[in-house]
Amino acid sequence: MPQRQTVDHAVELVSVFAAGPGGGNPAPIVVDAAGMSDAQMQDVARRYGHESGFVLPAPPDSGCDYEFRFWVPNHEMPMCGHATVGAVWLLHQTGRLQRDRLTIQTRSGQVRVRITGDTDEGAAVEISQPAGRIDALPEAQLSRDEILDVLGISASQLAPLPIQNACTSRVKTLIPLTSTEDVDGLQPRFEKIEALCERIGSTGLYPYAIFDAARQIFDARQFPRASGYPEDAATGIAASALSFGLLANGMVEASARTITIRQGRAMKRPSQISVRFSLGAGIEHGQPDGCWLGGPVCFEADSGAPS
Repeated sequence: MPQRQTVDHAVELVSVFAAGPGGGNPAPIVVDAAGMSDAQMQDVARRYGHESGFVLPAPPDSGCDYEFRFWVPNHEMPMCGHATVGAVWLLHQTGRLQRDRLTIQTRSGQVRVRITGDTDEGAAVEISQPAGRIDALPEAQLSRDEILDVLGISASQLAPLPIQNACTSRVKTLIPLTSTEDVDGLQPRFEKIEALCERIGSTGLYPYAIFDAARQIFDARQFPRASGYPEDAATGIAASALSFGLLANGMVEASARTITIRQGRAMKRPSQISVRFSLGAGIEHGQPDGCWLGGPVCFEADSGAPS
């Protein structure tokens, strides 16, 4: 089992949402982070250059099984979908879990976890996200023009759908493009992304396009506001937000049918995120009360020590 050490706390590097060899989003995970300081956690994220997850004992009287914390090189994150999935998978893989239903405390609230079965690589993990909130962009025309400039595209490459801010745990800006080729070909002006996201109240740009409407498959890329790296290979929180944006625009069904978000291909890290709406009893007009987010996990093939 690949291991690395930082301040006497073992770091395991897993790859989450991989859709083939070399795919997925790498996540350094510490499954026994009790006693680590904020500086030590941030140092892990800086050394590895990836969003990192830390498993701690649950706060007293929280009713939770664990507390998870998340850091990127530049700052702490309140929630990270792929690191949560990866941490639960790793807890299961190392024999630390006694049951298949958990509640995790995060800085964005409680997250429910369910293990839905086994795969060749280990447990199949799904985590909950709340119902999404969809908002129009502030100063819509100005914002649209600025987004086009930052992404280096023309208005003709936008699909005839609204650009929206969507949120389950963090606000992502959903930008509909006409084709998956347009998504793959993006060459953003990365130095302008942080200021744009600050102005429109977003933590990242999430351009997307339809790959297969009948099968509810979509391609996307994530350009974060200020995480310390320019692009994410797979972003569970953004995929959840996108699913609710697709629902608001009538592009997917209000059902438990799987929505597939493909990401990471432009980074040569092909990834695949599965989202399924949760339809609670008594929900008005059959609208989802949240969603379940999941995908495959494996140990990262490149397990050498970070430079």
